[in-house]
Amino acid sequence: MVAFGGVLGSFRRRGPSPDVASDATDAAAAARARDAAIPDLDWRAFPPGTEVTSFAAPSGALARVALGPVDGPRVVLVPGATGSKEDFVLMMPLFAAAGYRVESYDLAGQYESWAAGPWNLQPPRTRYDERLFLDDLLAVLDDGAGRAHVLGYSFAATLAELALLARPDRFASLTLLSAPPEPGQAFRGVKRIGAISAVTTPRQGAALMLWGIRNNLNRVPPQRLAFVRERFALTRRESVDDIIALMMRTPDLRVQLAASPVPKLVAVGEHDLWPRELHERFARSIGARFAVYLTGHSPCETAPHQLVRDMTSLFEEAGVTP
Repeated sequence: MVAFGGVLGSFRRRGPSPDVASDATDAAAAARARDAAIPDLDWRAFPPGTEVTSFAAPSGALARVALGPVDGPRVVLVPGATGSKEDFVLMMPLFAAAGYRVESYDLAGQYESWAAGPWNLQPPRTRYDERLFLDDLLAVLDDGAGRAHVLGYSFAATLAELALLARPDRFASLTLLSAPPEPGQAFRGVKRIGAISAVTTPRQGAALMLWGIRNNLNRVPPQRLAFVRERFALTRRESVDDIIALMMRTPDLRVQLAASPVPKLVAVGEHDLWPRELHERFARSIGARFAVYLTGHSPCETAPHQLVRDMTSLFEEAGVTP
């Protein structure tokens, strides 16, 4: 495998010249240094010029942000359970500076999209189901010209996979960040708690996750923790419960993803919830590049320069660049 990303790289080997390899090594080291220098910061503060809007999705109004030239290639970043668009606040200016139009939004029931939910559908439904989240994502992708580079984070990685298979014409590339690496009961492979996941209900699983986040088991900096706790005041608990239930029934899309010609990247932290070997096996099974960073479940927060560098390399493979 050639060098790529934080630690490892592409399963599709290409032989770079020594000069190219040296330049790539220097650039990777510089990205790691910039990530290591990230201070504690106010996660509510988006970069100057960020457009803050509301998008009328099938499930209701979704809080959305966008940055960068309106005619630039689109990059759509989708957060996961208990997350929000703010998870990408450090990545957005990097993409915009490179000429991309970068967007993100809060999932239905999450943070500032708290009013969106199944009761707004026609006809109304009772649960935040897979179709609700998928139809919202497809509507976001259709609300713009051209193919988009899409990143799905954690639970949203599964949504992005489903969207690619449903509407390949809307995708220029697919990045799966900290994605569930196994189908079915996704939590069975999680470090330390996987053994008890089989006897845990979705609500119990959600309660365990929320407890860990509120009590800062991930040891995030003070301002990040303050924002995460504040976000819970709006996020609907039933949305979290239903997402955990969906993750306990993660679909097996590996064969179909492998058949897709869209360039793909699986990006994870060395200390992710799932062991690295599961992520590496998943990347190989779908024909994706593989990148590992010396961080945890949230490289978008802790390794944004490395992640953006690897994603823009993927964009070059896709041929959709500024």
